Amino acid sequence: MLNTADTHARTGGLELRRIVYSEEDIARRVAEMGQEITAAYPEGEDLLVLGLLKGSFIFLADLVRHIARPIQVDFLVAASYGSGTESSGEVRLLYDPEASVAGRNLLLVEDIVDSGNTLNRLIPMLRERGPRSVELCALLHKRIAKNLVQEPRWVGFDAPREFLIGYGLDHSENFRNLPFIASL
Repeated sequence: MLNTADTHARTGGLELRRIVYSEEDIARRVAEMGQEITAAYPEGEDLLVLGLLKGSFIFLADLVRHIARPIQVDFLVAASYGSGTESSGEVRLLYDPEASVAGRNLLLVEDIVDSGNTLNRLIPMLRERGPRSVELCALLHKRIAKNLVQEPRWVGFDAPREFLIGYGLDHSENFRNLPFIASL
């Protein structure tokens, strides 16, 4: 656990509202999710884990170490926030995965389901590429998205309706390195 001085240094002196999920709570839930995902996919079936960058990178790294199946990992980069704390509503695809998804089980890993705009754009695009299956795994779900094209099969935590940082989540590219999730 971080001490007060270390947290103060990592946040540049910014006062956090509260720690929402501790480092220990996150580690425990991510391990459980990895076991659940392992059980859901039959041995011998091709599984591509596709991380939605940048927010999912820490979660994805921890999660895949708990999936006891052969997997491949690739990434997508989409942007909808810019420097604000609310989604702009416009989703821009900045990086498309190099791995082919055709005929494969695809697991899309997201840090947080908030407005749903990013997922509503990406999931239909990925389905058009002919995967065997498309499932979604999200560390956090705010449960505020209207008309999601697909609900996550695996959710780490139901998130409060606050702006969250840490464990990969950022505000203007800052605070991703916090080992816990806090409210700004």
